[in-house]
Amino acid sequence: MKKNIHPDYHEIKVVMTDGTEFTTSSTWGKPGDTMRLEVDPKSHPAWTGGGNLLTQGGQLERFKGRFKDFKIS
Repeated sequence: MKKNIHPDYHEIKVVMTDGTEFTTSSTWGKPGDTMRLEVDPKSHPAWTGGGNLLTQGGQLERFKGRFKDFKIS
């Protein structure tokens, strides 16, 4: 590896939206900094299953509707 081109890798504290904390290694911030999350897997609908993103008819549903009568002979 080349020397002096990689960012500093150090420990930081991460605080989730519900207040739980954990320590991880990161290149973000300075050693000992605290990262407070506004969105995390415990609160975001993409991970919790909330919301109705799939029922709004995404690209796959539009594709299926457009080509439903297409037959391969």
